[in-house]
This record gives sequence, C-alpha cells and structure tokens, in this order.
Amino acid sequence: MAEERARIEIAFRSGQSFTVNVAAKTADELEAALAKGEPEASTFEAEDGRYTVVVRMIAFIKRHARESRVGFGADV
Repeated sequence: MAEERARIEIAFRSGQSFTVNVAAKTADELEAALAKGEPEASTFEAEDGRYTVVVRMIAFIKRHARESRVGFGADV
C-alpha cells in the first residue's frame, strides 16, 4: 500500500513560500512543530529533495486539499 502524501505550502515571515509534496506524517509533524515553536529547525524529505527549515521563521503552513485530477475520462 502506498504511503499517504500531502501537498503543503510553507510560508515564511519574509514573504517567501514554497510548495512541496511530503508524507502525511511529515506534514503533521511540521504543523505540530509550528504550534509548539520547537524544535528550532526541522529537516524533512520531500519528493524533490531534503529540506531544513527554521521553525520560528515560518508564518504559516497550508495543507492543500487532495488534488483533483485533470483530464478526460470518468472514474468508474
């Protein structure tokens, strides 16, 4: 069974942001770290590489709804 994934946007106090696809567990851990204000930094794996962010510099984390599929055809 495939691991559940989440698409999150991390916005920093400086105004910059980026969007990554991570394991749902990673998204949960980042949200908890932001709520607690700790640890000072968090390192995580995303589909495109490894990131380290300073938690106190994060303004917000947006967890996107499940992606809809674009294309022709119908789910049966």
